[in-house]
Amino acid sequence: MRAVIQRVSQASVTIEGQIKSEIGPGLLILLGVEDADNQEDIDWLCKKISQLRIFGDENGLMNLSVQDIGGGLMVVSQFTLHASTKKGNRPSFIRAARPETAIPLYEKFVETLRETSGLLVGTGEFGADMKVALINDGPVTIVMDSKTKE
Repeated sequence: MRAVIQRVSQASVTIEGQIKSEIGPGLLILLGVEDADNQEDIDWLCKKISQLRIFGDENGLMNLSVQDIGGGLMVVSQFTLHASTKKGNRPSFIRAARPETAIPLYEKFVETLRETSGLLVGTGEFGADMKVALINDGPVTIVMDSKTKE
């Protein structure tokens, strides 16, 4: 399971001209799921994201988590995070899980992140043509992969 985590001052997901989700200060998480992912990957990633200290404290140092600031969380599925660009110029997405595997894992990730963080979690819509808008705060962008956690 691969995540691109962006510290944002605001973010939103629009589908067919309608805002599906929006958050103020917090984390926008782009999530890529592969076939080998399971509950262990979900638990590890949700705990790390919830406790990731990338928000400024009173001295401007990155010492606070999204939980500490009572921030927002938004998770958007993004199969393209598992793109392979080794051959040619057209990416291959063979490592990305098919919808019948990815959707339940994505939904379980969102549910686990809600439970782990104690915060509201906005979402996109799996497989929809989404317009994601964000203001990256910093910018701060972190990439995590549960397969390379050690």
